[in-house]
Amino acid sequence: MIEVVAALIWEEGKFLICQRPANKARGLMWEFVGGKVEKGESKKDALIRECKEELNIQIAVGEQFAEVTHKYPDITVHLTLYNSSIEHGKPQLIEHNAIKWITPDEIPQYTFCPADEVILDLIMKL
Repeated sequence: MIEVVAALIWEEGKFLICQRPANKARGLMWEFVGGKVEKGESKKDALIRECKEELNIQIAVGEQFAEVTHKYPDITVHLTLYNSSIEHGKPQLIEHNAIKWITPDEIPQYTFCPADEVILDLIMKL
């Protein structure tokens, strides 16, 4: 099982989503910014690193919002999503195909990675 972390970043009633590159597994699906936790790294440190690498932003990691385990055909992931905020920088397209700020009502308009579906249901109930 792979440990994965992601950030739920809100700004003015909208949250940040990122579209995976076409050439990666689950290509062009939408997800939260984040990635794999490396050996010897805390989940929060991994999330700070991933946000810097993927969007060139410095974040503050808050409380855990949700966690889910999902089995894909190729891997099983244990995803922990943290409430986070941008401390410095503006999200930039470095790794992703696109980035967007959406409201919870807009969630059905996007095709998300299956591991995120339980979390998206929680967000829609906020």
